[in-house]
This record gives sequence, structure tokens and C-alpha cells, in this order.
Amino acid sequence: MFFVPPWFLEVSDTIMTMKHIIFLFAGLFTAGDALCCTNILVTKGASVDGSVTITYTADAAGFYPRLEIFPAAEFPADAVIEIPAAAERPGGKIKQVAKTYQVLGVVWDLDTSNPGGFWTRQGCINEFQVAIAETTFGGREELVNPQGLVNYPMIMTLALQRAKTAREAVAVMVQLAEEYGYNDEGESISVADKEEAWVFEIVGTGKNGKGAIWAAKRVPDGEISVHANQARIGEIPETPNPDECIFSDNIRTFAAAKGWYDPNGNKVFRFDEVYDEITAKSKRVCASRVWSVFRRAAPSQNFSPDYHRGVADAKPYPWSIKPDKRLSTADITALMRDHFEGTEFDMTQGIDAGEYGLPRRWRPLYWKVKGDDNEYSWERPVSTQQTGFSIVTQSRASLPDKVGGVLWYSVDDNYLNCYFPLYCGITEVPQSFAGGTIRQFSWDNAWWVCNLLSNYANLKYSRMAPEIIAVQKEWEAKFFALQKPVERTAADLMHSDPALAQRYLTDYSVMQAEALAVRWKKLAEAIFTKYNDGYIRSNDGKYPKEGDPYPEGWLRRVLKEKPEQFKLPK
Repeated sequence: MFFVPPWFLEVSDTIMTMKHIIFLFAGLFTAGDALCCTNILVTKGASVDGSVTITYTADAAGFYPRLEIFPAAEFPADAVIEIPAAAERPGGKIKQVAKTYQVLGVVWDLDTSNPGGFWTRQGCINEFQVAIAETTFGGREELVNPQGLVNYPMIMTLALQRAKTAREAVAVMVQLAEEYGYNDEGESISVADKEEAWVFEIVGTGKNGKGAIWAAKRVPDGEISVHANQARIGEIPETPNPDECIFSDNIRTFAAAKGWYDPNGNKVFRFDEVYDEITAKSKRVCASRVWSVFRRAAPSQNFSPDYHRGVADAKPYPWSIKPDKRLSTADITALMRDHFEGTEFDMTQGIDAGEYGLPRRWRPLYWKVKGDDNEYSWERPVSTQQTGFSIVTQSRASLPDKVGGVLWYSVDDNYLNCYFPLYCGITEVPQSFAGGTIRQFSWDNAWWVCNLLSNYANLKYSRMAPEIIAVQKEWEAKFFALQKPVERTAADLMHSDPALAQRYLTDYSVMQAEALAVRWKKLAEAIFTKYNDGYIRSNDGKYPKEGDPYPEGWLRRVLKEKPEQFKLPK
């Protein structure tokens, strides 16, 4: 009997019960907690260079990612993946395939104080430019099947190891879920290859259930889509169309048996309304992100905020839209750094932003005030402080696979950190982004350096953030400028010496990442030194006699609340 590496066992050894639901990766520990993770999908006809792109902010407190390559491998005919018994789930076996493909992804180091914490891996992009990402929507709690053998990080990673196209990846996830049972919460999974982008949404069938309920929908070429912890596939057609929308055979019958849908009624069948519990809360913190990406990508369409503000009878945002202009990778990274700037919900403005325009809102997002019957919610932006890592992928038919597939990678809060390129065919990863642990700070680990600098900037955000962003822009501009000549050289080498081309891209990716890690450490040291004890030290190293004064607008709010306390006698 052949046994695969232990990480598969760790992935599967997750306690999923109706009593204690653990939302993996997305950081959803209770139904009322903050929904996390955002995906943007950009088709080749909507991009400047013909890239198919998906994005991902893997948001959750206490999650520490380590870059790793899951190498291609061959297995004997009787190879299986052993799934040990855990809680209500009996043990089982998943048949391994004869050959798996190389995948570039992360290993999660979870905070061991987290109940049910475990070690696991998640693939991001494979050697054939197939990319994958997710957001958890949760859905109906009674649909969790603790007896199922596969959860979402497993089916995502196995799909990348077994598929050469997005459609094949969807087929792999369907096969695994239907054959072995899906034991996780409701998931929206983005899948892209060099031709198209799909969203695959899946829920379980409840305790002791079989298989799964799922739907997959393609984003039309020339358009973009977004999902952010809310099911986004709406109306399901009567019959599947393999080029547009496919779904499980039980998608209607299961809902009808539960009384969630009347097949004899006049109402259209919508996956999102039937299998996701959409509430005022989820609209506020989930649909708001969809709205903000759409309003920035297509300002001419004047998308209304009414739906995410819970206005009665407001229509959900469309499945996909055509942007006002084709988007570059730089445009897409900018969308990933949104805090609702320029809108009435701008998180850098108002008393809730504090004296220095801080766009952070600490958890919990939902809150009450004693003596007030109302419940409130902070805004929840695309970019947030508890991001573990963030990606923007590129898959391009115009280039050889190992050159065309790029994982733009960033750790921690992506607003104040930098995306750098990792090509999908590289054979090594930068060690500054591959080691370390969430349990111990280290200057040798880029995640901790980025995290420390971002947290320090929270003290005087409007002062420090622009200095950090200036370095971010400088380095990202350099990476974008180098991209074409690097890829031209690599593509030429692919024709004459593929191994050398792979070595070239590996060296480039690793060297640039390590150089960035060094630069961020120096930036952190410079920021710590300059902003000390409320002062702003000058470039010549001297401290001013007075500290940095508070902004006048904030001082006026202080006087409004306490008009006499600070007044000096005339």
C-alpha cells in the first residue's frame, strides 16, 4: 500500500460538526463573525495583455503562510490518500492518480490557540497556468456533512495537481465531492486558465448525506466578476450549458425536498437565495466589496449602494460587468487595495478613522452599545489588516506555460506591502517567504517584517502610510517594467533550452523576492527611527522641539465632546 505525504492527513483531520463549525482559512468562527476573503476575476478580453486573472486576499487572524512547491509526482496503481477518522467522520481512502502536476502554493501555520487548529496546504497555481482561489460563504449550517472525506482546501489543491484547464479543475472538484462526500461549509471557488475564468460554488448535503450540491458558472469574455463571502451564482437554467453554466443533478430536487423551493411555483430558482442565507449583515460586509470593485472598474455604470445598505427591494449586483477600460495587472492590484475611498463610506474619513485616517476596524465587525436596541456594523473593505497572504494571478495563452503563468504574491496587509512575481514553473521559492512560524517573531521572515511595519503604521497612519506606499509603488513599477524583457528572454530560451529557461525564471523570482525582503526590513528600520515617541525626526537625524501636532479637524471633535476640560484661562 502507498501512502502520500502527511500534509494530506493534516488537511483532512478537521473537526466539522454542527455543534462546533470551523470555517477553514476564511477565519469564520461563528455565523456572526466577520466574513473574510475577496476574489476578483478578470477575463482575457477585459485585460490589457490578454491575461486571465484571479485575485485572492486570504484573510484571517493568526494564519501564517509559507510558500512551497508541491512537486509533480508519479504513483503506483494502488496508491491512495489515507483519511484518518476524526470526530463524526469515519476514516477512508481517496484514490490517487497516476501522475500529479507541479503546484505553487502555501503551507498554513495556524495559531495553535485556535480551537481545532491544524496544519494544511493550499495550492494557488500549477505548471499549466491553472489558478485557483476561494471565499467562504458558509450557507445553511444544516448542510455541513461531518462524515464527508473532502474539504475545500483539499479539493482545490487536488484539482491543481490533476487538471490542465479550468474546466478540468471543476470536473476534478465535482468528482471528489460527489464520490467521497463534501464535509465543509459553502464555498465560492475561482478557477482560471489561459482562456477563461469560472466560479464553482458548493455546499454539502447534511449529516449522513451523500455527495454535494454545486454549480459552476463562466465569466463572459470581456467582463469581470467578484465574489466576497456571499454566494454569487444566481438564476440556474433549466438545463446545463457546458459553455456557460453547469450544476449538480440534485440542485433543485434537494431544495424542494427541504421546502426551500417550490418547483410548481412561479419563482425562478436561484442558487444564492436557496443555499446561502443572505442577510442584512452579509450584504453589508460582503456585497459592499462587490459594489466597490464594480464602481471603480466601471464608474460610468453608476452602481447604487442600495443593495449592500439593505434598502428594501434593491436588486443584487450583476453576475459580471464590462469594465470601462481594459485592466492591467497594476489596475487589478489597485482594486485589491480598496477601503471605499472617494465614497460616503470612505474608511479613512470620520471619527471612526481616528485622528490619523486609519482605515482599520478591529474585530468584531458587528457591535452594540448598551441601552441601544440597534445592532451596528463597521465597514468591511477588500483590503484588511488580518490578511495572511494575497495573490493576483496571470494566465496567458500567448506565452509558454512556465512563462505565461505568474503568481503575484504579497504577505500580510496588501495595502502597505508589495506584490512580487513568482513564475508558475519555478523550482525553488524565496526562503524569506518560506520559513518561520506564527508563534515567534523573526526579522528573517518577510511576513513578520511586513506585519510589524503595517502595525506600527497604525499609530500615525496618514503620516507613515504614504512613505511606505511610495516604496511599494517604486518596487512594483520596477517589477512591471522588467516583466516584458524577462519574459521575452525566458520565452526565447524555452525554444532552445527549456531547463535553462526554468532556471532563469527561478533565479529571477527568488532574487527579486529576497531583495524585496531586504528592502522592507530597511524600510521598517527607517520608519521606526523616524517616527519615535510622537515626534517626526528630520532627515539629518535631529528631533524637533515639538512633537507632530494632531490634525485640526480631530482637535475640533475633542473640543466638541469636552469643551471646557482643556481650556486655559485667558
